[in-house]
Amino acid sequence: MTASPRSPRPGPSGQRSSRHLGDFDLAVVGSGCAGATLARAAQLGGKRVLLVERGRHPRFALGESSTPLAALALERLADRRAMRDLRDLAAYGRWRARLGHLRRGLKRGFTFYHQRSGEPFAAGPANERRLLVAASPDDAIADAHWLRADVDAHLVAQAKAAGVCYRDGVLLDGCEIGDRGALLAGADDRGRLTARAAFVVDASGPAGFLAGTLGVPAAAPAATLATGLLFAHVAAPGSFAAAAEAGGEPFEAGPYPDDRAAVHHLLAEGWMYVLPFDHDVASCGFLVEGTPEAAGIDPASDAAGAWRTLLARYPTLEAQLGGAPFVVGPRWAPRVQHRLAHAHGERWAMLPHTFAFTDPLFSTGLAQSFLAVDRLADVLLDGEGSLEEYGALLARESGQVERLVALAYAARGDMRAFAAVAFLYFAAVSFEEVRQRLLPPPGGRSWCWQGFLGGGDAELEGLVAEAGARLAADPLGFPAWVEARIAPRNVVGLADPRRRNLYPVDLDVLVAAAPLLGMSAQQMRASLPRLRGGE
Repeated sequence: MTASPRSPRPGPSGQRSSRHLGDFDLAVVGSGCAGATLARAAQLGGKRVLLVERGRHPRFALGESSTPLAALALERLADRRAMRDLRDLAAYGRWRARLGHLRRGLKRGFTFYHQRSGEPFAAGPANERRLLVAASPDDAIADAHWLRADVDAHLVAQAKAAGVCYRDGVLLDGCEIGDRGALLAGADDRGRLTARAAFVVDASGPAGFLAGTLGVPAAAPAATLATGLLFAHVAAPGSFAAAAEAGGEPFEAGPYPDDRAAVHHLLAEGWMYVLPFDHDVASCGFLVEGTPEAAGIDPASDAAGAWRTLLARYPTLEAQLGGAPFVVGPRWAPRVQHRLAHAHGERWAMLPHTFAFTDPLFSTGLAQSFLAVDRLADVLLDGEGSLEEYGALLARESGQVERLVALAYAARGDMRAFAAVAFLYFAAVSFEEVRQRLLPPPGGRSWCWQGFLGGGDAELEGLVAEAGARLAADPLGFPAWVEARIAPRNVVGLADPRRRNLYPVDLDVLVAAAPLLGMSAQQMRASLPRLRGGE
C-alpha cells in the first residue's frame, strides 16, 4: 500500500527544488511525549533516527493525566532503555525533586461527583453521589497531571541530546514505500524536502499522516459512542470541595483532598474533567455526548458562550469555575472518537492515539501510549515480538477501552451503576499493577506484552462485553453482579459498603488478598516495599 509524494512546491528562488534530509533507520512523525520517547530509545539503541514535527515546541497538547500503569511503563522504559528522566516523571515526588522546572499537578487518585442539573451538589448521607479511589498512599509516589507543553518540549530536547535528527515546522504530504524503505516528502519554510527511512512510526495523532498518505481506511469501533470536547485551561480554578462547603455541603474526610486528583463530574450531557496543576491553573473539559443541539447548546455560538451555558446548569461547578479566566481556549473538538482498520503495515506502524481514541474517561491514554512505545522498541531494537502481534494487541486493547467507556457513559445516570463500572476498571488495573510490581512476567518476556486493561485476556474481555447487556437487563442488580465477577481480581477491597465510597490504599487489604496473586500473606508483606517503584 503506497502513495506517491505530491509534486514539489517551488522553492524560495521560484525553482522546483527539494533537499534531502538523509537516510535513516527510523522516522517518527509527531513529537509528542510518546513519539519523542520512541525516537530517543531507538537512537540510544544504535539506530539513526529522524523525528519530524509539524509545529514547534513548546506547544499546547491535551492528554495530561497519568496512572500507576503509566508509571510502570515509564519505569520499565527508563531501566531498559537508559532514560533516567522517565523514572522521575513516573512519580510526583521524584518529578518535583529532579525535574522541578517542568510544571505538573499532584494526582492522588480518581474523584467522581454525580451532578444534577439545576441543583447545588450534595454528596448524600452515605456519599452516594461522591466516589474517591486512591491510587497511591502518599504524595511522594503519587501520579501526576502532565502539563504537556513542558513535558513534550523536555522529551524532544532529550531526544536531540541523544543524537536524534529533529526537524520541526515540517508538513509531510507524501510517503512512498518500496524495497529500500519509505521515501517521505513534504515541505518547511525553506521549501520542499525528502527523507528516506527503513521504517516509519506515525505518532501524529488523529487523522494522522500515514492514514492520509497510505489510504488506511477507518474502521467501525467496538462500541458506539459519539462525543465532542469543549476544553480549556483556566487560571485560579479554586476548589470544588471548598465551593460545595461554602454552599452548605460539608465533605466527609477522604483518603486524599478531593481536588488532588483527576476530578470527574458526571453530567446529564456527558461528563467534565478538572485536572489541577501546581501553578494554579487547571485543565478542564466537557465531554458532550451526541450533538451540541441535543445537549441544548447552539453550535453556532462561540465556545466561551457554550462553556458558560454548561457551567450555569450546575450551580456548584459554576461557583468554582464561573469566574476563572481562560489561559488556553475554550475550543471545540466536534468528535473525539476515531479508529483505523489496522495499526501496522509493510515498514510502518502507528502509536495508539494515531490508531484509535475513545475518550479521556479513566485516563487510559498515557499508559497505553507508553506500553506501545515499549513494545515497538522491543520489535525494532531487540527483535522481540512482531508487528503482527503489536497490531493485534493494540486492536484488542482499543476495543476493550471502547466497550468499557461506553458502558460508563450508559451507567452515568445512576451513581451506583457508574461506581460498579469504575470498580470493574479499578479491579483490572490494580490487579495488573500489583502483579507486575511483584511477580516475574510470564514466559520470560517483558510485561509490556501483557494486554492493557485485559486486552487479549478472554475472561476480562468477556466480562466487559457481558456487562453492557447486564446493565440494560437488570440495572438494580448490576452492582452486585459486578462485585461477584471482579472478586478474583479485587486485591484492593473495592465494592465494600463500609468504605462509604472513600477508598484509600489499604495495605492490610492487599496482604489479605495475596492468595489471588498466588502468594502467601507473608510473601506479600515482604514484597510491599517494591510497590510503586523506588529509586
